[in-house]
Amino acid sequence: MSDFLYSVDKAVFFFINQTISNPVFDWLMPFLTDLNKHKVTIVIVIVLWLWLMVKGGKTGRTAGILLVLSIVLSDQMSSSVLKNLFSRIRPCHALQGVRLLVDCGSGFSFPSSHAVNNFAGATILSHYYKRYSWGWYALASLIALSRPYIGVHYPSDIAGGAMIGWACAICVIGAWEFTERKFVSKRVKPQA
Repeated sequence: MSDFLYSVDKAVFFFINQTISNPVFDWLMPFLTDLNKHKVTIVIVIVLWLWLMVKGGKTGRTAGILLVLSIVLSDQMSSSVLKNLFSRIRPCHALQGVRLLVDCGSGFSFPSSHAVNNFAGATILSHYYKRYSWGWYALASLIALSRPYIGVHYPSDIAGGAMIGWACAICVIGAWEFTERKFVSKRVKPQA
């Protein structure tokens, strides 16, 4: 069964990596995959996070705090625990004929930390800003899709990463709401 699943994973990988390749995606996907490395993006993210913290009211501050917590949790879960546990070799090191549009990297493949972190962030933002859920998840999905397109992750790496990121964010939200109900609401005394 695992041989069959791996062959499906490889087939979908080559479909994304080669069959749908085109000049627009050849520019867009490396740009999206390295979005976190662009100074302009970093400045925009910091400004937006500060805006949430200062002007976003209680909802914005909660979302801002939980964004940091969930991304730290999801990133450590992915990079420090799961990648070493599964030790899956990246397709750019394991397969012949991969269209590699960026450096392959030396780390392991499962799960995709890009997918884990972006889906954790999208889940937090969607929980507090439901109206824009489609945008948060669309951006997370495009960044995740960029990973097999550029040749560094299998589709199962991004699917697993998306689920892990979602689960980490749901746990952070659940822990926050439990703490709020259990401890914060008890400190606030109703007025007579």
